[in-house]
Amino acid sequence: MQNSLNLEGVEQQSLRDYTEKAYLDYSMYVILDRALPQIGDGLKPVQRRIIYAMSELGLSAGQKPKKSARTVGDVIGKFHPHGDSACYEAMVLMAQDFSYRYPIVDGQGNWGSTDDPKSFAAMRYTESRLKAYAKSLLQELAHGTVDWVPNFDGTMNEPVVLPARLPNLLLNGTTGIAVGLSTDVPPHNLKEVASALIHLIDNPSATLVALMKHIKGPDYPTGGELVSPREDIKQIYASGSGTLRLRASYKVEDGDIIITALPYQISGGKILEQIATQMRNKKLSQVEDLRDESDHEDPTRLVISPKSNRVDTDELMSHLFSTTSLERTVRVNMNVIGLDGRPQAFNLLSLLSEWLSFRTDTVKRRLRHRLQIVSERLHILDGLLIAYLSIDEVIRIIRNEDEPKPVLMRRFKLSDIQAEAILNLRLRNLAKLEEMKIRGEQDELSAEQDSLNQTLKSAARLKNLIKDEILEDAEAYSDARRTVIVEREAAQALDESQLVSSEPVTVILSQRGFVRAAKGHEVDVLALSYKAGDGYLAAACGRSNQLAMFIDSTGRVYSVLAGTLASARGQGEPLSSHFNSPDGAEFCGAMIGEAEQKYLLASDAGYGFITTLGDLVTRNKAGKAILRIPAGGRAVVPAPVPASAECLIAAVSSIGRLLLFEMDELPELAKGKGNKLINIPGKKYAAGEERMIAAAVVAEDGNLQVHCGERMMTIKWNDTDAYYGERALRGSLLPRGWRNVDRLLGVSAE
Repeated sequence: MQNSLNLEGVEQQSLRDYTEKAYLDYSMYVILDRALPQIGDGLKPVQRRIIYAMSELGLSAGQKPKKSARTVGDVIGKFHPHGDSACYEAMVLMAQDFSYRYPIVDGQGNWGSTDDPKSFAAMRYTESRLKAYAKSLLQELAHGTVDWVPNFDGTMNEPVVLPARLPNLLLNGTTGIAVGLSTDVPPHNLKEVASALIHLIDNPSATLVALMKHIKGPDYPTGGELVSPREDIKQIYASGSGTLRLRASYKVEDGDIIITALPYQISGGKILEQIATQMRNKKLSQVEDLRDESDHEDPTRLVISPKSNRVDTDELMSHLFSTTSLERTVRVNMNVIGLDGRPQAFNLLSLLSEWLSFRTDTVKRRLRHRLQIVSERLHILDGLLIAYLSIDEVIRIIRNEDEPKPVLMRRFKLSDIQAEAILNLRLRNLAKLEEMKIRGEQDELSAEQDSLNQTLKSAARLKNLIKDEILEDAEAYSDARRTVIVEREAAQALDESQLVSSEPVTVILSQRGFVRAAKGHEVDVLALSYKAGDGYLAAACGRSNQLAMFIDSTGRVYSVLAGTLASARGQGEPLSSHFNSPDGAEFCGAMIGEAEQKYLLASDAGYGFITTLGDLVTRNKAGKAILRIPAGGRAVVPAPVPASAECLIAAVSSIGRLLLFEMDELPELAKGKGNKLINIPGKKYAAGEERMIAAAVVAEDGNLQVHCGERMMTIKWNDTDAYYGERALRGSLLPRGWRNVDRLLGVSAE
């Protein structure tokens, strides 16, 4: 007899509910306890624990530093039970002056460089202590300003948040990726932020425009230029998200271009490698020499030597800004954990207002904590004064009573605390001068008590106190702005066509994807030699300094300078040597011309649209997805659109049905599936099913060439009525013997 499983008393839950709850719990843990900073101190938990652990170790500014391994050990052993390498990396980041605008950790040893931020030495070799700036985060920690919670094993307490006297989140910025949320807060200049806070305190209803008179924009530790338009910066501060454009700074010395500052998180080695690659590929003939002269005095000094003084340095730098990391975009996404403990998106105004609420609450807690201490001390002093005024009676009671404490409390109407303080007096403190000291201390503390009460009851006094403290810290830790904010035109890369002579060429594509460029436009493409098993597929006429574009069977478009293609003297080169097309994809057509040149793109499912070559340009070797093709379908050979005002579009199916309709019925798109050109029944694309074979555009008074193998039939403009109709119709059958169409061409009547 089988034993049945007894599930009585066991909680049962569906796998769906369990996994959903587990994932949500994990997501909230990552968001709240790992990836996103708290608005009060601008720190993530690991950063907060590192700073607090260092303060507990006595590693304040001016003290002797200790091995970083000692600090990391304390952090992971007492507060943060995670990997030591991740903890050390977080510590290193707070010590790098090229990563943090106002570093918090003072590191001694190798802490990485701008060329390789992760080249820092192991924690057993480096030493560290806190920077003076860390005082603004820790100064009020022992003054009852924040809540404390047990650490992970409950053996000690740690602060929930540090009582920051400055908005560290805005000053140093932060980045983090959580589950479904990410944050990218840029760093700012302390003087500007302090000025904006003062203005906001004085004018609680201040607008974003008013705040931006103080905060001009982010201030990155590596300097450089912020070249985004002011309107873009304003939009980012209004919404809390967007992208900024950073650019390197340079000057010209004795004909050489000297790069003096790089964009945030860009290394000089990477820049030199990018420029050298262009030089090796003969795409930067204007540069003769490249060297790195950076040293301790000039941390960033990259020298670019032009070939001659005729080279336009501004034009050359514009090209480099466009083609290298000398200019980059950085994302701004101000997702932060608010005072309510929930992650939310802030804009500049709401972030400053929320932090001022935190600071106001922190100052009130500090004042109340101090007021409580003062009041308790005054209470004790009152009891001590009573004792001194009746010292003989106090001594008699202490000498004669077995339990003097309750007797003292009854005799002099003292509290338990006052009686305990009297009993704890030392004999040396019974001197007459002690009474004068007590009265003097009472006067001082009473005045302080009155001042504290007045400040807590007066919003104006509280505001002035907060402003004074902000200005005091700004004076102590601020410095000049490093990132210059200047609006500049978008960088333009040097046109590759400037390096290639402009000659008429015909780009020929074979059925197996081999390409070549023949000089001139009068080329008999069918008479050219092709590899065994290969043959002619498509051709396009243009100039050698134009981009030749190719579309594959998946609808992706690729581009390359026509002058760089193999000569037509041979049988060409495979396009796969230029591009990284998807597995199984085949190249289906070629295009060339000016950016304004229009082409008809279509799939064999019978759908297509008009586009311009300018919308197809891409530097990506993997191409650019342009034509959306149904599963099982493929692209057909693109057709150029003549400049004529009136054109007809011709589409022919695999069973010889031809349809001509007005080009105005087809939309102009940058990408997509397009509209139906000709009605093709069925959607399974099984073998033998009807498909659209080719499409062409015929100019007014032009002719349509129908190619069937080596035979060709010409349909003149005036003879198109038999096939003319509205878009998406079935079309009419071509004459017998002409229904097995290979391709269509629209040609002029000349």
